[in-house]
Amino acid sequence: MRSSLLPRPTLTSPAPPPSALPLYVDLDGTLFPGDTLHESVLLLLRRNPLNLLRLVAWLLQGRLAFKRQVADAVRFDAALLPYRADFVAFLRAEWARGRPLVLATAADARIAAAVAEHLGVFRDHLGSDDVNLKGARKREAIERHSGGAYAYAGNDAADLAVWQGAEQAVAVNAPAGVLRRLRARHPSAQVFAREPLGLRTLLKAIRLQQWSKNVLMFVPLLAGHVSDAGAWGAAMLAFVAFGLVASATYLVNDLLDLPNDRRHASKRARPLASGRLGIATGVALAAGLATAGFLLAIAASPSFALMLAGYTVITLAYSLWLKSRALLDVLVLAGLYTWRIMAGAVVAEVALSNWLLAFSMFLFLSLALVKRCAELEEMIDSERTHTPGRGYLLADLATLRGMGMASGFLAVMVLALYIDSQNGKTLYPAAEWLWGLAPLLLAWVMRIWLKVARRELRGEDPVAFALKDRYSWVTLLAMGGFAVLASKGLG
Repeated sequence: MRSSLLPRPTLTSPAPPPSALPLYVDLDGTLFPGDTLHESVLLLLRRNPLNLLRLVAWLLQGRLAFKRQVADAVRFDAALLPYRADFVAFLRAEWARGRPLVLATAADARIAAAVAEHLGVFRDHLGSDDVNLKGARKREAIERHSGGAYAYAGNDAADLAVWQGAEQAVAVNAPAGVLRRLRARHPSAQVFAREPLGLRTLLKAIRLQQWSKNVLMFVPLLAGHVSDAGAWGAAMLAFVAFGLVASATYLVNDLLDLPNDRRHASKRARPLASGRLGIATGVALAAGLATAGFLLAIAASPSFALMLAGYTVITLAYSLWLKSRALLDVLVLAGLYTWRIMAGAVVAEVALSNWLLAFSMFLFLSLALVKRCAELEEMIDSERTHTPGRGYLLADLATLRGMGMASGFLAVMVLALYIDSQNGKTLYPAAEWLWGLAPLLLAWVMRIWLKVARRELRGEDPVAFALKDRYSWVTLLAMGGFAVLASKGLG
């Protein structure tokens, strides 16, 4: 345990009023709604997933040694933590009044020092060094440090032992059961209420809106004019399975990308980055979603389950390494969209057209580049020269914009060549109606790139934008109408 000594009141002094008591403040779950150990473990795994083997070996040495080894291995940035704002405001007000504040945490002493230095309101800090400073051991350390009466702010059952010896109690994010036990000792305890984990937060964390991308799985059935109910039923089951596993990979991506998300203007509001969803809960949720998804995938089709496993591996590789590789990242994103189409063909046992694959790759490469260009435009507005976790610079913007527009136009060209091919004429009795698709798609591609240039997307996912854009829906319906006319032979 590392600390410097505070001026201590003598034991014969009158008991100070509550507002003058030195306030000892817990870190994990209190000042910061998450757990700094979990944060550090994720930083280590982000650096190299094989570090999981090191973590297991350290854990066998005991919790204190585990904390020390993890703290030795990572560089912890206290400035990125999403502290509880109202409680920090309370601490700053107390500090301004001259009240002694001490950070007292079971986290490693170096983490405690970093947090105390960053916030600038703590006179001293206590953290785990020679002993794991939790429960009764934390109380003993505080009593030695204070030399008399003290107040304590904590959040969970382990803090009850510390509150037992405190003259004043402050509860932050405490569960209802802990609050009941605390009030038996401190009826007038000050409470900063626990923020409930609501359904809306969970749905935002799993990015339910992104399930719309999985509609691509039905494209092979539509393009192949499949009417078999069994094929559509299998595709529906696969759609749900794909969504569950994709949501699990989104959670893993957010877990691994926490530092970068917290530096981002909008991504910092995500449930994990903001601390509204804890890391342990996020890991458990991801595991549950992935398990359910693969069980459904196996029920739909073993071949589809293999496709889903391939998608998962590629997505995790993207989260760990590929997303920071310039150009390779957008190729992978375009490939993952196309993978959905291939997965739909596999589960429905539909032959997949090379025309469709080529069209998909060019169109989705264009959309992936839309997203990167929008991020670079956002960098200009925020006067940054580099986006954390990405491999692009502001100087790349013109090149990426050219690549993206060219790729979108190539998708339109592939569509035109297909319409004039023997394949198109065979599958569509009145194929001449399909020519209506080309100008509609061309106008849509040009419009979305114009919006990028005007900075109207501001880092938004282009697919998510299209789902709420009236023009995009009108375009899609019009294209669907031309396809129906072509397939019905109304020439």
